[in-house]
Amino acid sequence: MIRILSWNIRQGGGTRVLQIVKAIERTQAAIVTLNEYRNNASGIQLRTALLKLNYRYQVVTAASANDNAVIIASKFPLHSTLFPKADDDFPHNVVQAEFDAFYLIGVYLPHKKKHKLFDFLTERVKSYDKPCVIAGDYNTGKNYIDQKGNSFWYQEDLERFEDAGMIDAFRHINGDVKEYSWYSHQGNGFRYDQTYVEEALVPLVTNCYYDHKVREDNVSDHSGMLLDIG
Repeated sequence: MIRILSWNIRQGGGTRVLQIVKAIERTQAAIVTLNEYRNNASGIQLRTALLKLNYRYQVVTAASANDNAVIIASKFPLHSTLFPKADDDFPHNVVQAEFDAFYLIGVYLPHKKKHKLFDFLTERVKSYDKPCVIAGDYNTGKNYIDQKGNSFWYQEDLERFEDAGMIDAFRHINGDVKEYSWYSHQGNGFRYDQTYVEEALVPLVTNCYYDHKVREDNVSDHSGMLLDIG
């Protein structure tokens, strides 16, 4: 069984880096993709700590120290790919790791900003010669399902993404349950954090669930998401 953790660590982690690393260790994930990672002193501390946990293979998007980016860290060897032309403004918000059996793309899609990353991801999936997992903070979802209201941007793009053969692993396992990964100060819940798998991988998905403890303990403002394959 392979466990993949996807988690928004909030503004690079800052003084919470050691708490973040302990939370990652507790999940026993073999591969982690972290969004809102930052290429600064906290980022270096985080990467060093992950190395000590045997996450020897790491790929980080090329972003400035103050930009929210994505890192994939793995205990398995990987081939990495960056996409400097994925989007005019947000190329550092997507990164790819290739493993023997599948591709993993880590994403941090901008919140209520115009971007072309859904189109980019859909075209990437169509071009692959092995199945794909795309995990991260999508900053969108389906109105009245992944939130109570209708404030999501990009719902139609998300539906086209599904039409291209990507399956919402959480919904595949849990059906229509109401569960959220981030809450506003007003207490409104949103399922921003999602993991999509290509149809060929669906029979191998054994679980997909949220780790709400990290949010409830203020290690981050997002719950972690875990996917078990195999």
